[in-house]
Formats: sequence, C-alpha cells, structure tokens
Amino acid sequence: MPDIFDEIQEDLRAERARKLWVRYGGVFAGAALLVLVGVGGWQGWRWYENRQASAEAALFLADLRNADAQGADLKAIAGSIAGRANEAPEGYRIVGRLRAAALMAQAGQTSEALALWDLVAADGKADPLYRDLASLMWAMHAMDQVEPGQVLARLGPLTQPGNAWRASAQELTAIAKLRQGDKSGAKAGFTALAEDVTAPQGMRERAQRMAAGIGS
Repeated sequence: MPDIFDEIQEDLRAERARKLWVRYGGVFAGAALLVLVGVGGWQGWRWYENRQASAEAALFLADLRNADAQGADLKAIAGSIAGRANEAPEGYRIVGRLRAAALMAQAGQTSEALALWDLVAADGKADPLYRDLASLMWAMHAMDQVEPGQVLARLGPLTQPGNAWRASAQELTAIAKLRQGDKSGAKAGFTALAEDVTAPQGMRERAQRMAAGIGS
C-alpha cells in the first residue's frame, strides 16, 4: 500500500504546516515549520537565522542543507541532529528530534525513527500538538513493524473530537483495521472520513477511493 502512504505523507506536510502556524503564529513557528516540512525554502531559513542570530538555527540550517544535497548521508545527518537535540533548548530539542526521526525513516532506519517519535510523544514538556504529531508519525511508520492492535491503541486518543490530527488519525485507523482483516470496520472508517466536511478534500477523496475498493 505504498501509494496511499505517499499521498498521506504529502497531505500531512501541508496540514501540519497549517496547524502549527495557527497554533503559534510567531517567529519560532516559522522556524519549526521550515524544519518540519521544508516550507518556504532556504531564504526563509536565512531570514530566521539573521533575525535570531541563533547558533542552534545555524547548526540546524547546515544539517538541513546537507540533507537536501544529492547523495546525502541521511543516517549521519539524522544522527547529528538527534545528538545535538539532546542538549538543545526545549523548542529545538523537540523540533530536532522530529526532523531527525523523519530523516531516519527516509534512510530506512525505521526502528531508530520510531524510538525518537516515542521520545517526543512521551515528553511531558512538549506541546501536545508536537506529541500527538509524533504519535501519528509513529503509527504510520509502525504499520509494518508491529501488530495492527498496537497501532490502533496508539491512534485511539488522536481520533477524539477536537484533536488537531483527528482526520489523519482516522485515516490511519481505517488502514490499520484493513490490515487487521476488519474489512467492515475499515470500510466504515473510510466512508465516515469521506463524508466528513471538516477533513481536507484530498483526504476525503482518498478515503472514498479506499472505501469503494474494499467492496461490501
């Protein structure tokens, strides 16, 4: 099911950028968005670096540039970011770990990425928006690593009304149910998501396709 996960990743980039900006709306929000989803390009990072004169921002910038280069050693870069995040101020610690986990997953280091997402999700000092995002990413990348029941348990709190990531969590829940063999539960989940006017349009269309593909 790689195609649907590619689509989910793309939608998540846009959706989490929007949610983080609404939540924070400040200078650090801009930095966090750039680190997490690459929005705005390197000009935005240069602006942030000059504006804040932050050594941490400069170090993150260097790693992100290196990660974007052709043939980049993503494992080494992820390790560098994760290592510095351990000693970084709270905001950079969380953002650094999220970015390092994403790079690890991209480099095929799924177990290491899952451990970092777990670390963020369990960080009581982190904003719930970040913690829930870490749980969401854990669930998506753990689909092939753990039993579907574990994924469903992790997603449960995120599917509650009012959660910022509810729609994405509902989509992943339906996928986990499908993998569990619960076709009726999966179809019901996809159908409900397709009819949810508060969910992103692309997600609703994808859910409609998935529901139709499951059949009766």
